[in-house]
Amino acid sequence: MAIRLIVGLGNIGPEYEDTRHNAGFWLADRVARALGATFHKEKGFHGEVAKAGRAFLLKPSTYMNRSGQAVAALAGFYKIAPDEILVAHDELDLPPGAVKMKQGGGHAGHNGLRDIQARLGSSDFWRVRIGIGHPRELKLEQEVADFVLHRASREHQALIDDCVARAAEVMPEAVNGSMQVATMKLHAKKKA
Repeated sequence: MAIRLIVGLGNIGPEYEDTRHNAGFWLADRVARALGATFHKEKGFHGEVAKAGRAFLLKPSTYMNRSGQAVAALAGFYKIAPDEILVAHDELDLPPGAVKMKQGGGHAGHNGLRDIQARLGSSDFWRVRIGIGHPRELKLEQEVADFVLHRASREHQALIDDCVARAAEVMPEAVNGSMQVATMKLHAKKKA
């Protein structure tokens, strides 16, 4: 099944632009640049939308916990099934430098994923999970909500940026329906 909608999750506003929770936005922006696509505000779809070949790119302009409103609006209008949607998001359960792609599953407490599942009535969409680490694993005293809404260290940001770049490289395969190839390429060990 080809991906027809790539959604990057994040929080709107300049105060959140460089925070860990915006990893999904970073991927959407990178894919748009690579494909020469430009985002435009689309009030009816509650976000910024770009058309990249056969696929749409979406950055919801709702708060994270209302991301499903934007996804459901665009998917409903263009009759895009859940298994034709790929959602890129920050992942606490993966360390900085790790990135995984999978279809379906739970939301693991991620409010954006929770709302998308509720609004679509399905968890069958694809996810690109961009590792940002967990404050406890990184030996930090921050609460999770505070952690995701702050910038990563320079070292961790470089690792996250590398994950975003690697994920962007496999989006052409995803859009062409080669999800197994895209997943294998993304999960392959990066060359030293």
